[in-house]
Amino acid sequence: MNRSAGHTAGIQPHVPEFLAALVAERGLSNNTVTAYRRDLAVYAAFLGGRDPTPELASAFVAALTREGLAPTTVARRVAAVRGFHRFLVSEGLSDADPTALLESPRRPRSLPKALLVEEVDRLLTAPDETTAAGRRDRALLEFLYATGARVAEAVALDELDLDLEEGTAILTGKGNKQRIVPVGSAARNAIRGWLPDRATLRSSRTGGAVFLSLRGRRLTRQAVWTIVRSHASRAGLAVDSVSPHVLRHSAATHMVEGGADLRTVQEMLGHASISTTQVYTRVSPHHLLEVYATTHPRS
Repeated sequence: MNRSAGHTAGIQPHVPEFLAALVAERGLSNNTVTAYRRDLAVYAAFLGGRDPTPELASAFVAALTREGLAPTTVARRVAAVRGFHRFLVSEGLSDADPTALLESPRRPRSLPKALLVEEVDRLLTAPDETTAAGRRDRALLEFLYATGARVAEAVALDELDLDLEEGTAILTGKGNKQRIVPVGSAARNAIRGWLPDRATLRSSRTGGAVFLSLRGRRLTRQAVWTIVRSHASRAGLAVDSVSPHVLRHSAATHMVEGGADLRTVQEMLGHASISTTQVYTRVSPHHLLEVYATTHPRS
């Protein structure tokens, strides 16, 4: 292989090494490895024996875009090519990375998945509140929806972080940044209903955790996912479309549709940039139809 960048003839022999390294270091699935293998074969065919250069790398991306491929497919192929060249350099098989300055095509930001308000109501009322587990689950679901908390923030919540009289909670988000969020009356009532059970279950391993397993330990993120999915099933919702993060998206979407300004939603969600929050300005088709029906003179 030409160490200046690597001849196409030398690419294919090193593809198995690259893919094996990905599996060992990143644990990629068989499907992803197969996709990367195909992507690199497409790249090799595009080069057609030419030495890879920054200009050819840019031309490759442009060619993929012209083919009308899905942006996610283009982004994956670019990632495969970039990763492959980095591998060649790291292994001493090439002195230069022709993709070092290559810009990945931007993926269009998709609308967050949000439940309808009626679907949220069904989910939140699904737990059997005659049991300790049901009271905990109701409190947890209400808290997630009331605050838009990330699942990691919910499981990290301690009793001292809650002020049920004021209706606020302190959440510790990414980078250990803390923020104060409102906790609505429905969530406060559900948490009050759970606290006596929590007091019974508390142990030396509990610490200050608000949400506990029935063994008295702080809930894990995996446990929260299981709880949300199980009650989605009880509520008759599509289980694959419901998760703790969907509740977060739903809270933000419903606030914006109700008239909340983006700065408020940004603060509540703990977004570092307002651009992340702006995705919620693209209202759901359901809400658009409702507004149209009540405001357009020819609806």
